[in-house]
Amino acid sequence: MKQAVATLLLLGLLTGCSTMGDWSRSILGGDDNADPPAPLVDIEDPVPLKKLWSASVGVGDDQQFINLVPAVDDSQVFVANRKGRVAAFNAETGKENWSVKTEVAISAGPGAGEGVVLVGTSDAEVLALSAADGTLLWKSEVSSEVLSVPQIDLDKVIVQTVDGNVAALDAEDGHEIWVHDRSIPVLTLRGTSTPAVQHGLVVVGYANGKLAALSAEKGFDVWETSITIPQGSSEIDRMVDIDGDPIIVGSAVYVTTYQGRVAVVDIQNGNPGWTRDMSSSVGLGVDFSQVYVTDDQSHVWALSRSTGASEWMVETLDNRGLTAPEPFGDYVAVGDFEGYVHLLSRYDGHIAGRVKVDSKGISSRLLTSNDVLYVYGNSGKLAAFVLPEE
Repeated sequence: MKQAVATLLLLGLLTGCSTMGDWSRSILGGDDNADPPAPLVDIEDPVPLKKLWSASVGVGDDQQFINLVPAVDDSQVFVANRKGRVAAFNAETGKENWSVKTEVAISAGPGAGEGVVLVGTSDAEVLALSAADGTLLWKSEVSSEVLSVPQIDLDKVIVQTVDGNVAALDAEDGHEIWVHDRSIPVLTLRGTSTPAVQHGLVVVGYANGKLAALSAEKGFDVWETSITIPQGSSEIDRMVDIDGDPIIVGSAVYVTTYQGRVAVVDIQNGNPGWTRDMSSSVGLGVDFSQVYVTDDQSHVWALSRSTGASEWMVETLDNRGLTAPEPFGDYVAVGDFEGYVHLLSRYDGHIAGRVKVDSKGISSRLLTSNDVLYVYGNSGKLAAFVLPEE
């Protein structure tokens, strides 16, 4: 099963894939070779998620393995599609504030902050747009395709490219300030985690299973630690990519690897805390007491933040291509390949609610901001939900 997932992600750029049925037929040669997705069961007394608004941004990811996620900043939600459209919506009402066609193949983003909206492209470019009206501010070349969401850190834009490099660009005009060069293994998953920026550090996950902190000012290594050490007799067995985004909470960094571990690391010195053997290529979510992980069988785990011990595990959404978990009030939200959003109780993991958002599926990470859950579907549908008032 792990080899099938690896093959899918490696070939995603060439083949495209929108359903589990397509996956088993095109990659494995037949439905009998793949574990089927778990059927959905009725929910007794489901949580009635309320839709605030929805909008369309066209083709969405255009059936490509790219990293298009919504971003919220200064009361606006920003989204992008594969064919170059970037749009801004009022976060409360869904009214479109502006929309522009950049005429580029967007592969990651948007990132937003400091009045700037950022996207990366398959042609090794980073574009910066005005958050006020979408005007192109600058365009800068980087070393290879961008599959991580560009991040802004005051006067710098931080971007990681698929060749393993991390670059800092000037936020005002896009010129290169520094670049940190890093080689990658011969065989990797198609994906790149998005660096986490905080306390003057850029925390970066690599395809060799290592996590590093770079100086945001100069780009040099502050610390580096191995989350997982590659093992096995084949290149596929030794794949230990960090493709799920590292998450910083307080003084800790939480991270997952493919065919490896979930781990917590001290942000100041890189010293490891607890670890758990687990494989995840989509990542995790963190709230005030628990770490939530979607593993590569679409099992959702809740682990204690302090010890890493299992609090609960849900396998009733087995093989449904779940996104990373997103804490949302008393629940954890995940999207799936059929376009459903599922709400799991943060206390015991039982499935408490469900809503269909996009018939083409959901592969983008869900986003919460100001008690609103934003969902961006594969067809380009953007929807905002809130929980019922108590």
